[in-house]
Amino acid sequence: MLCAFGGRFERHTQLNEIIEKIKDILSSEQESKVFDKDVAAALSLSKDSLSHMKRKNSIPYEQIAKFCAKRKISINWVLYDQFPRSLEENTEKYTKIRYLSKINASAGGGSFNYEEQGSFLLIEQELLDSLYRSKKIDTSSLMAINVHGDSMEPTLKDSEIILIDKEEIDISSGGVFVISTNTGLFVKRPYVDEDGNIQLLSDNRDYTPHIICKDEQESVLILGKVVCSVGVDVR
Repeated sequence: MLCAFGGRFERHTQLNEIIEKIKDILSSEQESKVFDKDVAAALSLSKDSLSHMKRKNSIPYEQIAKFCAKRKISINWVLYDQFPRSLEENTEKYTKIRYLSKINASAGGGSFNYEEQGSFLLIEQELLDSLYRSKKIDTSSLMAINVHGDSMEPTLKDSEIILIDKEEIDISSGGVFVISTNTGLFVKRPYVDEDGNIQLLSDNRDYTPHIICKDEQESVLILGKVVCSVGVDVR
């Protein structure tokens, strides 16, 4: 990420300017005149390496990042004169949601994959606020997984990413849920019929309901309610 930002701004950023800023920081720490050799030492570089970088205007992003992290200083301020408050305001627009990219909830026929290694998605906070107008959302209860298959079209499309609220597991409230069964992981509209069976209903009329009989329901686990897909509210 730092390299990406670096590549974007490098033509506007001069290493000499950064070195002068680092000298000011070091000077405030030791209350004495600071030279290039002191900057090199603070960045864990040799004096010759720093001189070579200055000639080429090659910015040592990793070393500067460690220098800033040690002192709890904003690297964006050191590199680009961006003040922390402006960064906070923009960063607060997004929320980090755990994305289990290896898990597929089948909208067709029982895809089953429980590899838990995942990453994170950045979701606009404005979207989450619109989905949870009546309560404060606890983002730790949200996770993102993939949809596999076309049985929930047009509501959910194959290969879309869906957000699931793990706190919402009451299927009597209606809506789309992710359900773990002996035959796989499904994203469906569950409905309990008058005989106590759970019918997993598809939005695509080409698919018949998947029936889970009462004596099979001990192994059924409601993982959560689908609250949106690619920014579209499905509740």
